[in-house]
Amino acid sequence: MFISFFLALRAAKVPVTLREFLTLLEGLEAGLAAFDVEAFYYLARSVLVKDERFIDRFDRVFAESFKGLDAVSGGTPDAIDVNTPVEWLQKLAEKYLTDEEKRLIESLGGFERLMETLRERLAEQKGRHQGGSKWIGTAGTSPFGAFGYNPEGIRIGQDASRHRRAVKVWDRREFKDYDDTVELGTRNIKVALKRLRKWVREGAADELDLQGTIRSTAEHGYIDVVTRPERRNAVKLLMFFDAGGSMETHVRVVEELFSAARSEFRHMEHFYFHNCAYEGVWKDNRRRRVDVTPTLDLIRTYGGDYRLIFVGDASMSPYEITHPGGSVEHWNKEAGAVWLSRLTTHFPHAIWINPVPQGHWRHTQSIAMISRLMFGRMFPLTLAGLQAATRELSR
Repeated sequence: MFISFFLALRAAKVPVTLREFLTLLEGLEAGLAAFDVEAFYYLARSVLVKDERFIDRFDRVFAESFKGLDAVSGGTPDAIDVNTPVEWLQKLAEKYLTDEEKRLIESLGGFERLMETLRERLAEQKGRHQGGSKWIGTAGTSPFGAFGYNPEGIRIGQDASRHRRAVKVWDRREFKDYDDTVELGTRNIKVALKRLRKWVREGAADELDLQGTIRSTAEHGYIDVVTRPERRNAVKLLMFFDAGGSMETHVRVVEELFSAARSEFRHMEHFYFHNCAYEGVWKDNRRRRVDVTPTLDLIRTYGGDYRLIFVGDASMSPYEITHPGGSVEHWNKEAGAVWLSRLTTHFPHAIWINPVPQGHWRHTQSIAMISRLMFGRMFPLTLAGLQAATRELSR
């Protein structure tokens, strides 16, 4: 089992050595992670991963190699619990409704009404509830809780989205960085991005000028080597990547775009956001709650000559765009539309690239709203879309 794990890491291009693998086995023999999957994960990661860029790939291989082992954790072999996992029983309580039944459930009618009602429920509720339509609970049609359904609600205590209807999420969610070295399945993205490049000569004169050398040699009658500054890509990119939530279904194609951009542009900076731009962005999704860069600092730091590219599905509650406090994860003092306006004003060359198929955009209200705020400069993440996007940014 451990040998196959080691080989899977090598196949995923995680630079792990045989010496590191033997060190992991020594740690296991010493009892550092006996019958504890979580402890084994951290032991393996600390021994086998020496560069944080490979943590995401390590996590994927670990999840695939040891899936299903969570139930076999804690204590000794005699303490292994063979009862039905509690997660299976919880899944039985999830609320599943037909499309006709969903249409009969009405929302509370507005962001302010939803938040006010939540405050009232928190003050009144004294116990746990399941299957109802009013209280904070599970498997019901209340706007508050988990594993149920409501056209507009606040998700509380649920590990992932099911219907993508939540206005806010009362949970701490961890998102992972995009892998900027993912192997591209196609060169089309790189080819499309090449249209953005603008070459200038800069730096020391250390590149051979063949034509100049021939001309100077002919003029002087002896070999006269002429050099010139190297041509470099002068385009500056500032990329904002939406991470987590509904973007989980688009990770692969966004990673391909990320990798292509990193390889093609010398002047490129990237940051992460969630759903819509607000007062802060971050560089590392694992430290997104402690290392936040104020958006105003970016506006002060990067000049208007930078090309700004948002990459996201623009699929969210409309309140995130229109209302203070509408963010699904935190209480924002100003609406998302305000921050988008500030950014597009400072960076006049700004576009939004959307991985959702363009034919589906009309079904999501927030996509139309974001597109209007971007002055129609929203493009699908396809070859034709990227070609149109680079033409727009080249103006």
